[in-house]
Amino acid sequence: MTHTDGTISITVNGEHRRVASGLTLAGLANELGLAPEKVAVERNMVVVPRSTLGEVALEDGDELEIVHFVGGGDHDDTWTVAGRTFRSRLIVGTGKYRDFAQNAAALEASGAEIVTVAVRRVNVSDPNAPMLTDFIDPKKVTYLPNTAGCFTAEDAIRTLRLAREAGGWDLVKLEVLGEARTLYPDMVETLRATEVLAKEGFLPMVYCVDDPIAAKRLEDAGAVAIMPLGAPIGSGLGIQNEVTIRLIVEGAGVPVLVDAGVGQASDAARAMELGCDGVLMNTAIAEAKDPLLMAAAMKAAVEAGRLSYRAGRMGKRRYADPSSPLAGLI
Repeated sequence: MTHTDGTISITVNGEHRRVASGLTLAGLANELGLAPEKVAVERNMVVVPRSTLGEVALEDGDELEIVHFVGGGDHDDTWTVAGRTFRSRLIVGTGKYRDFAQNAAALEASGAEIVTVAVRRVNVSDPNAPMLTDFIDPKKVTYLPNTAGCFTAEDAIRTLRLAREAGGWDLVKLEVLGEARTLYPDMVETLRATEVLAKEGFLPMVYCVDDPIAAKRLEDAGAVAIMPLGAPIGSGLGIQNEVTIRLIVEGAGVPVLVDAGVGQASDAARAMELGCDGVLMNTAIAEAKDPLLMAAAMKAAVEAGRLSYRAGRMGKRRYADPSSPLAGLI
C-alpha cells in the first residue's frame, strides 16, 4: 500500500523505514550510503542478483537483508599511542632468542605489531654478520628503539639520538636503570631524560616503577605511554602489586602497559583484566621451552584478558549464591 505521502513501508536489516514508492534496490543502497556493487541483498528471503538491483522496485511490506564483507575479528577495539593505532596489544622484545630466525617466527606467532630493539654498535669486524632487519622488516613491523642497559639520563638520550639518526624513529622506549642487580628504574634520571627527549620531539614510552605518583609526573613531563614493571625484568614473577597498577591505569591520560615480570599467559591476561592497554614482554617468550607456542599463548592471553575487562567481571560475594533458583525445588 502506498501512503498518502507517496511512500511505502519496508524493513531493512530489522529496522522499519518509509521510502519513496518506485524506489529500486540500487536506489535504496545509494540512499543508505552504500555502493550497490559492493553489497548483497536478500528480499523476502530470496537473494536478488546484484546485476538486477537497479531494475527491481521496492514494494510495500518488503523485508530486506543487506550485507557486505568485513574483516574478521573486533577491529574496533584498537589502541592508540602518540597518534598511531594498533590492533595487537602485545609488544615483544628481540633479545635472548636462539637466533634471528627464531625471533621472527615467535613474532609471527604472537601477532605483535611492535617490537622493541636495542641500539648497539655495528660489528665493524664482520660487516656481513646477520642483522635483525634481515629477518624482521621495519616497514611491516613498528620498531621501538629502547635504551636497555643505560644507567644515566645522558646515556639514554645519546642512544635515542643515534637511533633517530639511524632509522628516523621518534616513538621510542625509555628506560634508565638504577643498578645491575635488580634492574629497577632510576626515577630521577628517568624523569630527567623524559623531559629532555620530549622537548627534542621524541615520543617516549617510559619504563617506570609501579608508583601512581611517579607515573603522573612522567606523563606531565611528556611521556606518551606509561610502562610500569609488574616485577623485576626477566624474573617471570608476574604482577606483584595489582593495586598500584590499577591506580596508575585509573589516573593516566595516556596508555598504560605492563612492562617486565610476565612469566606465563595468566600474568598477561591479568594485566589486561586490570585495564592496561597492553603488555610488553621478552624473556617469557624467548626463554620458554617452546618459544613459538608460548608466543601464541601470550597472544591468546592478551586477547582473553582484554575481552574479560571489557565484559566487566561479576561482583565478589562473601557467601555462595546458587546459579539455579531454589524455589520450586523437588
